[in-house]
Amino acid sequence: MAKTGREKNTKNKAKHSKLMARKENKKRAEATLRKERLKAIIQKANAQKDDGEA
Repeated sequence: MAKTGREKNTKNKAKHSKLMARKENKKRAEATLRKERLKAIIQKANAQKDDGEA
């Protein structure tokens, strides 16, 4: 039989979902920031290499 009264565990599930989403977004943001930094480093290195050849 179904439980009567207040729903079980909905607050905890909502809180957990919110925290997990925050964690995933933080990880995604750090990954994009890292990619941008690497791109900048590579462009700078390529620019220095091109200046040295010319």
